[in-house]
Amino acid sequence: MKHTSKKLWMGICFTMTLALSAGSFVVGPATTHAASASKADRIISKGSQFMGVRYEHGAPAGNTSSFDCSSFTQYVFAQNGIKLPRSSRQQSTVGTFVPRSQLKKGDLVFFYAPIHHVAIYMGNGKILHTYGKGGVTVTDLNSGWWSRNYTTARRVL
Repeated sequence: MKHTSKKLWMGICFTMTLALSAGSFVVGPATTHAASASKADRIISKGSQFMGVRYEHGAPAGNTSSFDCSSFTQYVFAQNGIKLPRSSRQQSTVGTFVPRSQLKKGDLVFFYAPIHHVAIYMGNGKILHTYGKGGVTVTDLNSGWWSRNYTTARRVL
């Protein structure tokens, strides 16, 4: 009886050791994902502070009284420690390609061919960007013109 109890106790200890050590391997990627998700939330929050700020084609970098699409993304990402090039075409070459079906908050999405517009993916099919009379705004990526003229996406987080 003592021998069986000892084997059972050793089996329980071995199983617990495996379970606890396996948990430590799961923490790394989950923590990394949480960190990039919270950075994406900060980027979206910062960008949302500029809702309605007027659109100006060729707006100077760093200016917050008006934006064009790429000066907006460049500014908002810079406020969160991420340096982006100035133009939407240049921004479309940084980071890594993301298929449309795998977009995550904080991804840069691009429009036209050749690329002439950039926006920030907010999740749930929404983008944060600036263009035209409304200035900085939120738009449904999956509607009309935006869906038809979607070109690519890049992940820089």
